[in-house]
Amino acid sequence: TFGRSALCLASNRLSANRPMPLDTDTIRLLPCGDTALTVQLGDSVSRDMALSAVAFAARVRKAAIEGVVECVPTFCSVTVHFEPLRIEPTVLESRLMSLARGLEPALPDARHWRIPVCCEGAYAPDLAEVAQRTGMTPDEVIALHSAQTWFVYTLGFLPGFAYLGDLPVELELPRRATPRQRVPAGSLGIALRLTGLYPADSPGGWHLIGHTPVPLFAPASQSPALLAPGDSVRFEPVSEAEHARIASEVARGEFELRPQEHSP
Repeated sequence: TFGRSALCLASNRLSANRPMPLDTDTIRLLPCGDTALTVQLGDSVSRDMALSAVAFAARVRKAAIEGVVECVPTFCSVTVHFEPLRIEPTVLESRLMSLARGLEPALPDARHWRIPVCCEGAYAPDLAEVAQRTGMTPDEVIALHSAQTWFVYTLGFLPGFAYLGDLPVELELPRRATPRQRVPAGSLGIALRLTGLYPADSPGGWHLIGHTPVPLFAPASQSPALLAPGDSVRFEPVSEAEHARIASEVARGEFELRPQEHSP
């Protein structure tokens, strides 16, 4: 999971889209209890590093190593869960290091989404404050935010909560001094250099500037989380009336959001 420490890391080290070849000499294997290993690919946060994590996780899955249960890519690492009675940790370490050789940032099976968000009234409780603190009008904040193509770095904090970058520096703000005890599911928030959608009701300290009626996490689905690391996203502002229409379709089971074939 990722909390305040991950946000601080992202704020301090988030970089532009500069090429970042993976240096295999810097890869570290870190034990996570007795059933997981974290493959630390580097200590920076950039799209290239995140793409390396996505590519490495895909490579491990494709290798179908006996005993490996799950691969979880993060900002700059991949945690590999395994069954120690089916594979020795030392054997797994050797296989993982072998798979890391020649790894390059890549985007296998990337999906591109357009997600409707309403940034009006009660759906955007912090928009006026964000506008005031950034020296913009509310419309300018939303125009700048919705003009971005967002990159999904990783999932964490809550099941299906996506950390997306990169927030324009003009909108960069620290987390709220006092977190809310309850943030409604579907809320769109910003903090530091990131934006994110809350997939479930939860506490939260991000600035809320919109809301989507689109379900972000469905536990019964084969792929419960809507978004995945490596995906790209555009947020499309909609009116309260349009938000209500989509919410009604969702409630009747008639709404389906499908990814696009090409990047927004």
